[in-house]
Amino acid sequence: MIQAKLGATTLSWICPPWNAEEGHYAIRQTAEAGFDFIEITLPHTMNFDASTVRKQLKENGLDVVCGLNLSAEFHIPLYPQKALNLIKAALDKCRDLESPYLGGVLHSGCGIFSGKQRTGDEENILFDVWGEAGHYAGQYGITIGIEPVNRYESYICTGAEEALDLIHRSGAANLALHLDTFHMNMEEQSFYYPVIKAGNRLQHIHIVENDRGLLGEGLVNWNDLFRALNDINFSGRLALENTSGSIPRMAATVALWRPSKHSAKEVATGSLQFMKQKITEFSK
Repeated sequence: MIQAKLGATTLSWICPPWNAEEGHYAIRQTAEAGFDFIEITLPHTMNFDASTVRKQLKENGLDVVCGLNLSAEFHIPLYPQKALNLIKAALDKCRDLESPYLGGVLHSGCGIFSGKQRTGDEENILFDVWGEAGHYAGQYGITIGIEPVNRYESYICTGAEEALDLIHRSGAANLALHLDTFHMNMEEQSFYYPVIKAGNRLQHIHIVENDRGLLGEGLVNWNDLFRALNDINFSGRLALENTSGSIPRMAATVALWRPSKHSAKEVATGSLQFMKQKITEFSK
């Protein structure tokens, strides 16, 4: 049976980085659309008033989790201490927001490459950072989700099996797998088997169509995904991360170079209904 909470990321409504006015708008829109939670992508500056945001979340009846994606200047193999400091700062914001989860590209800087495959030395540096970050997160009861991304964004971690292996070999506490169907569509051979292999290590999924549009209108094999979620009795979170070119500045942020067929609201509400239908169809 699938007993997932359904949410939306801030990317569904606003273009990063976070600012107070647009963030409040995203919270209201997420609640009005009928989602259970919002995933807030934290800015690297950590210029984020957690107490005000927590109040807004409570006023709108939303749970919250947080996201963080490392950029080139926080590439762990090159700048491990700087990356660790940023992750710890994000965990502090999670604590202040009462978020039980921090997930995202927390293995490497997005868009930075060495020109070679990942090395053992790079893995050891990664394990050291994850170990300390996991211990720090454990003090707050927070789980850290590791999100593999496609080969055009990282060379450190690009697939589910790879991520699971790194998590296992790191020995770090409080680490989970965080999948994203946009990246899975490029890097995995199946939407079913990575979920089955992950089992209860899988706690969070970004639900994204291959063109970042309305769920069900693209190429993602949703039947295989939801069949797998049922087979592992998934009880984690499904976070919509589709978006629309109608959002100011979004085209350049996620490379939406063609006009979007739907508004942000249409994508969000239509995709939420699609997720609910698939859960009903495949839950047994």
